[in-house]
Amino acid sequence: MQVEGTVLTNTASDVLTSLERDGIAVIQNFLTTNQLQRMQTAFEARLQHGRWDDIDGYEKERYRHVIEDVLTLGQGFVDAALHPLLKETLREYVGERYQLAEAKGWRSLPTRRNFHGWHGDAWYDQTKLNFIPREVKLGLYLTDVQTGFFEYIRDSHQKRAPRPVPDWQLGDIPASMIVQVKGPAGTGFLFDTSGIHRQTVPILEARSAVFYAYHDPSVPLQKEDLDYYRYHPLLLNAAFLGNLSDEDCRILGFGDQQNYFHAFSRRQRHPRLQGIFETLLGAAVVWNSVRVRVEARLRSVLKLARHVG
Repeated sequence: MQVEGTVLTNTASDVLTSLERDGIAVIQNFLTTNQLQRMQTAFEARLQHGRWDDIDGYEKERYRHVIEDVLTLGQGFVDAALHPLLKETLREYVGERYQLAEAKGWRSLPTRRNFHGWHGDAWYDQTKLNFIPREVKLGLYLTDVQTGFFEYIRDSHQKRAPRPVPDWQLGDIPASMIVQVKGPAGTGFLFDTSGIHRQTVPILEARSAVFYAYHDPSVPLQKEDLDYYRYHPLLLNAAFLGNLSDEDCRILGFGDQQNYFHAFSRRQRHPRLQGIFETLLGAAVVWNSVRVRVEARLRSVLKLARHVG
């Protein structure tokens, strides 16, 4: 039987020790009840519609619905990203210059397809560096998770450059070496992204989770992420930025333009479909305008008829 992640006390030294030793630290009840509830309702509201025209929604993938820029959704998402326990741990593990580079979430849909197998997260330009820069992600479950949970191979971090890892390369992994992160909504876990991890299958119930990525923004990024503008400066909501410390502002990248691309235009994934949608939307706008004028004219005629009668 594979072991579940160790429940840690809320001290940075415990979390740091686990990160250094195993590459992962699991923290139950990372969120308060009120914080969790408000994050859940904000997340669910964004999942009501696909992202389209003037609608802020999710981006559709085959096995999940992705929500970009979760820091705009609610105060709890910002507070979680700047949790004191987290900041103290990251200063020691990643370094003083770390920043929050990405904040996104997704709902994984029920499936038996292994679409997110064993891997380490590739993000930096491996042609320019002869070492593995440290990146840590904070994962937060917004739903109870017993299937489709996160798994991590202990002590696999900082060993080899991140890459996809086929099952046959791993062979038989001792159960004691695998951390299974199961738990109720509100469970949090920190992990070194160079370590080997995956989302398990089958996923029997939809799983909602948020992931925050922290690294040194001066590390050169891989071409794939540059082309996609993945690590763009964070999008924030001014309503949630009160009482920030100078350190908080630095972590959120205030005024840092080193990974900003002027006038960036992302390449469309479905240009023909996009063209069809834009044509249909244009036709709907014209039809609505005509309908409003016709209805106004009819009301005017009826009003005149009643007056004459």
